[in-house]
Amino acid sequence: MIDVKNITKSFGSLQVLKGIDLHIDKGEVVSIVGPSGAGKTTLLQIIGTLDRPDNGQVIVDGIDTSKLSTKKLADFRNQHLGFVFQFHQLLPEFTAIENIMIPAYIAGVSQKQAKQRAKELLDFMGLADRATHKPNELSGGEKQRVAVARALVNNPAVILADEPSGSLDTKNKEELHQLFFDLRDKFGQTFVIVTHDEQLASITDRTIHLKDGQICSDSETTTPSE
Repeated sequence: MIDVKNITKSFGSLQVLKGIDLHIDKGEVVSIVGPSGAGKTTLLQIIGTLDRPDNGQVIVDGIDTSKLSTKKLADFRNQHLGFVFQFHQLLPEFTAIENIMIPAYIAGVSQKQAKQRAKELLDFMGLADRATHKPNELSGGEKQRVAVARALVNNPAVILADEPSGSLDTKNKEELHQLFFDLRDKFGQTFVIVTHDEQLASITDRTIHLKDGQICSDSETTTPSE
């Protein structure tokens, strides 16, 4: 599903990634952990084609992203990848269902199809009654669930999440973490999650530890997810 081959990345004289090799299978929920400055977010952005590496390849769903033009890369990102950020990044002037539909519009999906898909996702998230509410009328947990639904609307192969539960309280964190596994089981999504949350890392299928721009360990989690 995802193959990262000898990725390096520098910002000026600072080398942030120092030859990363990584394989992630379809349907895996993988966490990337490590101290601040280890290169976690940089690696996630490169896997998500939001940034290009200095060297190496990123192959997602059989497609070598290094060979795509800027235009084709944007299309690829829209159709194959979904993103969830720490702060939901919902557009305040749009309702929950409208926020979810935006990536589908960008992909050229009809309004009818986009709305139907958004309704299905809201129902799955337990938010059917919040469809017409704007972000300022939603709780933190509800906003993050809407953000997850938006990431899923185009049926992407991979969901990339950067500290997705970092702004949530304990109850909402636990519900969001369980949601990732429910989505994997229902839709077959692959999740790559950068997190400082030890509880989340402990329940993912694998945990990748980064330190000083290198993978220092790659281990399967011994505690099964529920």
